[in-house]
Amino acid sequence: MKEIRRATIVDVGLKAGVSIKTVSRVFNDAPNVSAAVRERVREAAQELDYHPNVFAQGLVRRRSHLIGLLYENPSPSYVVELQMGVLDRLRLAHYRLVVIPVSSVQDRAAEVVGLLRSAALDGVVLAPPASDNPRILADLTAAGIRFARIAPTQNLEAGPSNLIDDVAAGREIAEHLLGLGHVSIAVIMGDPTHASSNARLTGYRQAFDAAGVVLDPHMIEPGLFTRASGYEAASRLFDRKAGMTAILAQNDDMAVGALMAARERGLSVPEDVSIVGFDDSEVSRITWPRLTTIRQPVFEMAASATDMVVAQLDGTPVTMRQDHAHSLLIRESSGPARR
Repeated sequence: MKEIRRATIVDVGLKAGVSIKTVSRVFNDAPNVSAAVRERVREAAQELDYHPNVFAQGLVRRRSHLIGLLYENPSPSYVVELQMGVLDRLRLAHYRLVVIPVSSVQDRAAEVVGLLRSAALDGVVLAPPASDNPRILADLTAAGIRFARIAPTQNLEAGPSNLIDDVAAGREIAEHLLGLGHVSIAVIMGDPTHASSNARLTGYRQAFDAAGVVLDPHMIEPGLFTRASGYEAASRLFDRKAGMTAILAQNDDMAVGALMAARERGLSVPEDVSIVGFDDSEVSRITWPRLTTIRQPVFEMAASATDMVVAQLDGTPVTMRQDHAHSLLIRESSGPARR
């Protein structure tokens, strides 16, 4: 098989009619190169399908051109949305993505900055719960590593942040079920180390209080944002005959788990029990019945957080706070309460 020869910086210089040094200056965004020469070099590179070596550029600029995405959330759909948002922002930038999953941010908070340093990252996007972890925020600041946060709920002045109002979102989806006549409503909580879990519960309580309905503490089951934990929590509720007509699951994966538990017991959704989720992840749209849920703009929040990191690294103005709107999506998994 004949080896395909890749274009080099020499080829680009010859085609553009400039020196190798000039080509290097163009791709390193160095000053004192005219706009016309820059355009000629970039056109030559495009015609030759030449791509500069980001690691070589990093040696020149003393940067790795790597941006990390630190996350813990076990929901595959949520993680994919995060990654796609970061990649979309980096598509035309001089940076590359390094994905850094952590099994337990709470347990490994002291190790995180060392991990980022060993990966030689220029900056990092922090997803929940890392975006709220005070040890990680303090260590990043002390180490001089640029960062931006997705969905923090505390210490918003600690760094650039992208926000969603989890309390308002929780209140809105609870109001939806209450408006359908449900008064016996169970809750499947998310991971307790994620601040959003309590924020959403606060929103539920506000809706219940406004409607004059009591949220029975015995109808609140723990979960971990995983499908398995949603299934187990719903199974406990069904097995002890809790008598709920609706379930508020704090993410879509757990809602799907609850849906599976209901079907195993011969229950129809939403005729026998309504089940709603949170996130508007892909699974909410492909399961049947499709899930009523809150759309959390994860893709947009990740892209915006990445933009904040890049702005810090490039020395351009940084937006310190970006508020993102949620929306209630009513689908087939919620319906009027049974008599």
